[in-house]
Amino acid sequence: MALPLVGDHSVSQLARRFPMSFAAVQKHVAVLERAGLVVKHRQGREQRVRGNPEALGEIRAALDRLETLWRHRLDSIGDLLADPSPGDPRCP
Repeated sequence: MALPLVGDHSVSQLARRFPMSFAAVQKHVAVLERAGLVVKHRQGREQRVRGNPEALGEIRAALDRLETLWRHRLDSIGDLLADPSPGDPRCP
């Protein structure tokens, strides 16, 4: 179940949306906070969580660069396998 990246959500609101304990949701939120994907703050007695779309965009851009790099490497390997060089035992 996806959560919106805009607006604040209390940890208890989040916990009600998932089939897991409140403690498990707190642990997940802590991991997301350490990764910079969410920002947590206290409002009264509640812990509020807000998505960090900028961080998500940065991660998306990094993954796009890695995808481009690996696609290029795989294409290069494919080219090498499709066109064996002279001296290669597969070359007639």
